[in-house]
Amino acid sequence: QVQLVESGGGLVQAGGSLRLSCAASGRTLRRYAMGWFRQVPGKERDFVAGISWSGGSTYFADSVKGRFTISRDNAKNTVYLQMNSLKSEDTAVYYCAADSNYRLPNPDYWGQGTQVTVSS
Repeated sequence: QVQLVESGGGLVQAGGSLRLSCAASGRTLRRYAMGWFRQVPGKERDFVAGISWSGGSTYFADSVKGRFTISRDNAKNTVYLQMNSLKSEDTAVYYCAADSNYRLPNPDYWGQGTQVTVSS
C-alpha cells in the first residue's frame, strides 16, 4: 500500500509560482510513474502532468505545457510540480497519483489533494 500526501498549495496572484510536493510512504515509488491531476467543483478530475519512474519521460496536458514542470526524487520518495506563470484557470484542487504508466491512465493510488487558488 502507498500513501500519498500533497503539500505546497495556497493562494497566489496570477503570474506567480507555486511548487507542489507529494511525499509517499508505505512502499517505495521506484517502480511507479507519478503524476498530478486537478479538479474544480462540478467537473471531472483532469490530468495535468506525469513522470516515469526513472524520471526520463514526462507528459503534460496542453493547458500547462511550457508553464509547469514535473520532477521526482526517488531517494526521498517525493514528486514535485513546479507551476509558473499561473493563471486564474489553474485554480483547482491538485491531486498526486501513482500509476504503472507515466501518462497515468488509471492510477493505483491517490493523495487527498491540495488547494491551489490563483487570484486575478
